[in-house]
Amino acid sequence: MGTIRWLRILDPLRGLFERFGVDYAMMCRILEIKLLMDGRRAPTIIQRSGKNADPDALSNQFIKSLWIYVLLSVVLLPIIAMKINLMFQMSLVFGILMFMVTTSMISDFSSVILDVRDRNILFSKPVRRQTINMAKILHVIIYLLLLTGALTLLPLLVGLFTHGPLFFLLFIVEIILMDLFIVALTAALYWLVLRFFDGEKLKDIINYVQIGLTIGMTVGYQFISRLFNLMDMNIAFAPKWWEIFIFPAWFASPFEWVLSGSAHTYIILFSVLSVVGPLAAIWMYSLLMPSFERNLQKLASHQARGRKSRTGWNDRLSKLFCRGNIERLFFRFSWDMMGRERDFKLKVYPQLGFSLIFPFVFMFNMLHSNSGFAEMRSGRSFLFLYFCALMIPTVVQMLKYSGNSKGAWIYQTAPLTNSIPVYKGTLKAMIARLFGPVFVFQAIVFLFIFGARIIPDLIVILLSVLLYTMLSFMVFEKELPFSVPFQSVQSGNALIFFGMMLLLGVLAGAHLGFTFLAYGKYLWMLVLLVLNLIAWKLAFRQVRSDRLQRL
Repeated sequence: MGTIRWLRILDPLRGLFERFGVDYAMMCRILEIKLLMDGRRAPTIIQRSGKNADPDALSNQFIKSLWIYVLLSVVLLPIIAMKINLMFQMSLVFGILMFMVTTSMISDFSSVILDVRDRNILFSKPVRRQTINMAKILHVIIYLLLLTGALTLLPLLVGLFTHGPLFFLLFIVEIILMDLFIVALTAALYWLVLRFFDGEKLKDIINYVQIGLTIGMTVGYQFISRLFNLMDMNIAFAPKWWEIFIFPAWFASPFEWVLSGSAHTYIILFSVLSVVGPLAAIWMYSLLMPSFERNLQKLASHQARGRKSRTGWNDRLSKLFCRGNIERLFFRFSWDMMGRERDFKLKVYPQLGFSLIFPFVFMFNMLHSNSGFAEMRSGRSFLFLYFCALMIPTVVQMLKYSGNSKGAWIYQTAPLTNSIPVYKGTLKAMIARLFGPVFVFQAIVFLFIFGARIIPDLIVILLSVLLYTMLSFMVFEKELPFSVPFQSVQSGNALIFFGMMLLLGVLAGAHLGFTFLAYGKYLWMLVLLVLNLIAWKLAFRQVRSDRLQRL
């Protein structure tokens, strides 16, 4: 068995495991099954097509996705290669690594930490609890080591050649400690939620905690660069008491202490925390594991959701935006699915979070580098609002996927002869439920910052994003909404996503260009209105009613 041979790297630690009451042979067998089952799940970052794909062909999806993480790690190479200030460089490196690893863990591997099958299947068998818990911990750690190995392979090699073997070895140790810390921290957050909530509400809260943590990591790593003062290319570490909560600084400090010889009190304290913190966190996680497992059983409960009144927002908006009864029906159906489908929310809502905060992140960075708020307010920084549309291609593509795709038989039983109202209702529901609140919130904040002068620009941005939505719908393959399982997420779309990002840049550039013309923004507004009408007519010519029979 290939998996067993691969797990033999744990053999030197067999005595240590058995000293803690772990049945080593049974642990390896459990790990083998877990890894086999986990390999059949397609990660978010890799996308695969083919509804009739061979299940055996899916067995190494995660391994096959690692090359993408290797590609992403290229952004770390210039930071590693610099020879300015190791504390500065490695804080940035570990900030980016923690962000990438945590977001990947949240989007793809939360099901491992929140797995209730151990309790349902193994707890009734003569298997020691220590064995089950250790297998679960190692399962997550193996995943993280593979993930961080892919993310740090190239940075490790660059570090070896630019800073020497001691840097290389220290980097490996700190990466392992970082992984342990991420596992324990994520599990602790889930435990807190599990401790106080039950049933369906619990599952929703976990979903939003995952999304919130993703967004928090995005915002949090922005503070890393604030640890330093950059003046005339001289970077100085300016310690403050609150920096003890900036975790990337922990893992960067040993480089400054060992390689640069800095004996600053904070450097030594952070270096100690980089070792003691992860080990203590894992120890606490192991102590909380029994309570964690008991609370996980709450996830197995299925409580009926209360029926929402038909006179709610979705009903009123469907009457406002949709013309026919079928279109209104699928507007309400899609509205409910986007709010209740947990797999959909887990994969899509973080994109909404990024779209929500990225305009402010870029504006904040511009404010930090410019002379002041007044200069930014009088300029054209409101164009950063175009970043709110980054989510559109992903959301449009994900509208066809569902964790309950077998329910798509309803399309066959419903008296539908034309699928066009289905697509129209779904797209309008997506715009109203997902994009609308993000845009309205950002527009209000931007109006407060830039004043009423940008109202025409906000209309232009809205029209641009609506056109961008229709173009995104046109370029992706069409399938009926929520009719395809997530395991069949399509591949080969990387170039399409890249092209759509360039198109968004073109729309923003056109907006910027027209602002230099007299009444230019109003002219561009008229052009966009016409293009939207044309795109709305052309987009649904690609739709065939025979898609209803293909199911």
